[in-house]
Amino acid sequence: MTALILLSGIVLLGASVQWLTGMGFALVAVPALILLLGPAEGVALANCAAGAISVVGLARGWRQVRPAAMVPLCAAAACTVPAGTWLTHRLPPPSLLLTMGALVTAAVLLVMRGARLPRLGGRGGALTAGAVGGFMNSAAGVGGPPVSLYALNAGWTVREFVPNAQFYGVVVNAFSVTANGVPGLTGAEWAAVAAAMAAGGVIGTAVAGRMPEQHARRLVLLLALTGGITALLKGAWTL
Repeated sequence: MTALILLSGIVLLGASVQWLTGMGFALVAVPALILLLGPAEGVALANCAAGAISVVGLARGWRQVRPAAMVPLCAAAACTVPAGTWLTHRLPPPSLLLTMGALVTAAVLLVMRGARLPRLGGRGGALTAGAVGGFMNSAAGVGGPPVSLYALNAGWTVREFVPNAQFYGVVVNAFSVTANGVPGLTGAEWAAVAAAMAAGGVIGTAVAGRMPEQHARRLVLLLALTGGITALLKGAWTL
């Protein structure tokens, strides 16, 4: 029962953040999910949940998707997803925790720093961001930060970024679920996950109109950084 409550709480928090900011489920939830369920199951669940939320979000903003930018991003991601899946299933759990914690922590720090590299804003930047994002999504469940850096350097506004990030989330998580498989949860666990996602959608949508975007973004990054460092410490402790 305790594990079920923890699982519901993690998914609820991740879903609320996703609806509040347009992305962030994996950044917030993955470190906790891999500590609760194990690396492989935690990543697989994050892929399923983030993909489902992206589908719902995309239904409202699909007209703003930029195909010219998203095709190279998604094509590059498709090429690197298998490598991330291979890594997830080959490394021992402590090493995988260290790797995932390091990936999450590094990604968050880059986004917090707002790294600006002009080359990341063109076609080459889209291919690089898509490739790195696909690898990170299937290996650690976190594929959004490279796309965020691409959008930052391409000069996208938040209004432009959100529907394109949702589109990328649908595609890359579909690839990742195909490669990683579906987590082996019980019926009660799936029901708890579904209820938590629905509740998170209600909470995130309600709070979105009241919390300034800058504060919401800072909250997501701080939560993600805490989770990444926790996974790093857990991996180092169990080596």
